[in-house]
Amino acid sequence: MEPRPAPVAPRLGLAVNAAQFTLLVVINALVGGVLGSERTVLTPLAEREFHLDGYTAALTYILAFGITKAATNFFAGTLSDRYGRKPVLVAGWLVAVPIPAMIIWAPGWGWIVAANVLLGVHQGLSWSTTVIMKIDLAGPARRGLAMGLNEAAGYLAVAATALVTGALATAHGLRPAPFLLAAAYIAVGLGLSAVFVRETHGHARHEATTRSGAAAAAMATREVVAVTSWREPALSSASQAGMVNNLNDGLAWGLFPVLFATAGLGLTRIGALAALYPAVWGLGQLVTGPACDRYGRKPFIVTGMLMQASALALFAAADTFALWATAAVLLGAGTAAVYPTLLAAVSDVAHPGWRARAVGVYRLWRDGGFAVGALLAGIIADLAGIRTAVAVVAVLTAVSGLLVWVRMYETHRR
Repeated sequence: MEPRPAPVAPRLGLAVNAAQFTLLVVINALVGGVLGSERTVLTPLAEREFHLDGYTAALTYILAFGITKAATNFFAGTLSDRYGRKPVLVAGWLVAVPIPAMIIWAPGWGWIVAANVLLGVHQGLSWSTTVIMKIDLAGPARRGLAMGLNEAAGYLAVAATALVTGALATAHGLRPAPFLLAAAYIAVGLGLSAVFVRETHGHARHEATTRSGAAAAAMATREVVAVTSWREPALSSASQAGMVNNLNDGLAWGLFPVLFATAGLGLTRIGALAALYPAVWGLGQLVTGPACDRYGRKPFIVTGMLMQASALALFAAADTFALWATAAVLLGAGTAAVYPTLLAAVSDVAHPGWRARAVGVYRLWRDGGFAVGALLAGIIADLAGIRTAVAVVAVLTAVSGLLVWVRMYETHRR
């Protein structure tokens, strides 16, 4: 009997995995679209149909989303190491199935909050897993490009859906039209993930065999948490910068529509502003992702955080559509410089044996920023007004960028 041929090891790189990588980019765009279906519509829905003020609405639904997504990010990394990437991705889409119906037929605000808990679980499982799978496939040389493509797809979908849902709400009302689009995204995303996505855990295992340090590969989860959160300078710097970055996004999501409405802007113009920031963020990552592969991670992170701080200061001072649009472009550009670069830096440092868990811990801190932003901005806005809340967050963002400058080392071996 002839001997069986030796199994072929998985190949790393974007070119050799182009079909699966492209499919995962499309799936992440659908994940972003589900998130974008709320960006323009939910705060006006709270005010007009449930008679809540904008601050309370932002505090409750974004806080619920942020806490749930942050916690789920952590478990997504751990579960994907234990059971594989694809089952976690499919589970994330299954959790999303009831969300549009819960919002469309919600008889009280508690249903909206519950839907956002499910949205946090969905985003934590599905978005985290697409990130981990792309890191598995890309190999070490082009991870900045891989993360740029992943995050660009997600946030361009957020922007496009925020714009479309604003127009749908203006033409057809706040419910149900905007959320029927989310239902379509969920159906397509679930089908693609269940039928066409292939498992990528083997790629990470193969890469682990090419890296030295068996002890590092066998690190326990509690050690991964400690290393990523505070022990390792680059990983902990990335974690705090990620948290502050998403603190900004939570502020923009919850309070900017209220700020714009108080200036007399209609839903269409509010939708345009809500779309402009993530659109620049998404498109910019197509540039910053590959650029950080060439020029290094640290310069983009420091510069991006300081750009975000400047943009928030302009938001706090401005009172016209044109100035807010300028601030949105600057905020999007700063976020584009930071977002894929932080993920690439984490994957530079973490060993393939515990990289998925490190990404989960990083995303736990990063998306915890949604909850911190909603809580902090809501409290300050109630006490001193929206503009003061935005100014305080601008200062925190500048401090975060300076901390990265002082503590983080360059992680990419160019």
